[in-house]
Amino acid sequence: MTHAMLKGSNVPLEAATVRAVLRWTPGQGVPDVDASALLLGPDGRVRSDEDFVFYNQPRHPSGKARWLGKKRVADGLTDTIQTDLAGVEADVSRILLVASADDVTFDRVQGLRILLYDAASAADEPLILFDIKPETGQETALICGELYRRDKAWKFRALGEGYSDGLKGLATEFGISVDESEATVEPAPEISQPLPPEQPTAVPTQPIYGYPQQPPTTQPAYGYPQPAAASTGYGYPPPVTVPAPNPDFRLPPQGPQFIGR
Repeated sequence: MTHAMLKGSNVPLEAATVRAVLRWTPGQGVPDVDASALLLGPDGRVRSDEDFVFYNQPRHPSGKARWLGKKRVADGLTDTIQTDLAGVEADVSRILLVASADDVTFDRVQGLRILLYDAASAADEPLILFDIKPETGQETALICGELYRRDKAWKFRALGEGYSDGLKGLATEFGISVDESEATVEPAPEISQPLPPEQPTAVPTQPIYGYPQQPPTTQPAYGYPQPAAASTGYGYPPPVTVPAPNPDFRLPPQGPQFIGR
């Protein structure tokens, strides 16, 4: 029988090994969700950074808490944390089960719930189901619930507490050391050579349709003026040049001239 939990309620756990499955509905614009766990001591803080179990540190040194990874199932996506409660160290009093969404707010995550299974059982039915409803929708990390000791037994409490500063802010609050320095690779400086002086590029003028194109202008030799060239009327042939008369030229003798009366 599955216990449907309400926020703030708790229930005893009889299973020695608990598999906590975070499930949500994928879709367009829905962010990816990551499950993680924080093992806390009696003071409510981690004993060291090794008490943080997530995708980059999937196995606790004790071997009693593990991140099992993501899966696609018929009705959504899952991410799973498994805990061997019977073997958890005596100075661990609480285990937080956390969801984070890569700094994207949880108002875009649909159908978010956490299900707890008895890892030693072959039954498909979960022991516990808790539908998680963000309070403001602006949360980027959530404590879905916690496994905690009560006398010599373990219990589960449904929480749904949100953080607006993401997994980093949540983890820092419980004692995880977050390295603020990020190694950045500086690009190698470019070795620039002086550019040669820019040479002007002559762009030929396009003639008006139906008229001949003007010949290109000849560039003068450096330091000397360009000889002037006679220009013709635009669109008309050049004038005919009449040669100078030859001073040695003589007309031949002419015959008698007749004048009509």
